[in-house]
Amino acid sequence: MFVNRFSTKVDEDTLRGKRVVITGGARGIGRAIAAQFVDAGARVVLGDVDGDAAHQTAVELGNGTVGVALDVSDSQSFAAFLDTAEDAMGPMTVMINNAGVDWMGPFHSEPAHASRRQLEVNLMGPIIGSKLALQRMLPRGTGHLVNIASAAGRVPQPGSAVYTATKYGVVGLTEALRLEYRDSGVRFSVVHPGQVQTRMIEGTGRASRLLRVISPDDCARAVVDAVRHNRFEVWAPADQRIGVQLGHMVPRALREKVMLALRVDAIARQADESVRGDYHERAFGRGR
Repeated sequence: MFVNRFSTKVDEDTLRGKRVVITGGARGIGRAIAAQFVDAGARVVLGDVDGDAAHQTAVELGNGTVGVALDVSDSQSFAAFLDTAEDAMGPMTVMINNAGVDWMGPFHSEPAHASRRQLEVNLMGPIIGSKLALQRMLPRGTGHLVNIASAAGRVPQPGSAVYTATKYGVVGLTEALRLEYRDSGVRFSVVHPGQVQTRMIEGTGRASRLLRVISPDDCARAVVDAVRHNRFEVWAPADQRIGVQLGHMVPRALREKVMLALRVDAIARQADESVRGDYHERAFGRGR
């Protein structure tokens, strides 16, 4: 059966009854995404490396939401998570790779374990999750795979070089999958959150007011909209898309001057380690 390769419209149905799987779902953006899908009538299974927090979030969201322990960097853990999800709610229709961590500080002094963990969670997580999801969705000829990248996946973030590298990788992965599986019936979205008020940006410096901070709910609405209307590339906030697109049309020297004028380097450069210590400990542990 012919499938429109790059359709940007879907039937104006609600999300009621859709079966949604979300990684990194216990807190922050993941929790907000889960809450909005639940409110829309979808069935949701969320996974998180903190299994207790995942379970508690699921209880709080209600409506049959299930919370499961998940290490996205471990393919066996991921496969078991998807088995549990589909046993609980039936074949998934939406998979959202959201889990991510960010170490901020000078690249040359970033601990090796922190660099490795970012690669494992931010890049290998979506690679493993996308592969396992497609193995289930392709035989069914339907599904929607959403990878949460970052504005740093299109615009480099000084002071978060490894994080930037992983998010560029997520963008490239999703772009390639969209083309490779264009006739499969599976849809794809890549989402670029900017600065979102979660623990990930605690203790960071303030950039220009032009780079505003949004709430997890704002970001979640963009994700839900991407699924509802089959949008491929989504920005949160949406107005950042224009600036990035214009920026890539001008010479590099000018583009970099504008970025520095917006003080994008201040976000990580002014990070307060005494404030970020709890986040770093939870996200990276001690040299694991």
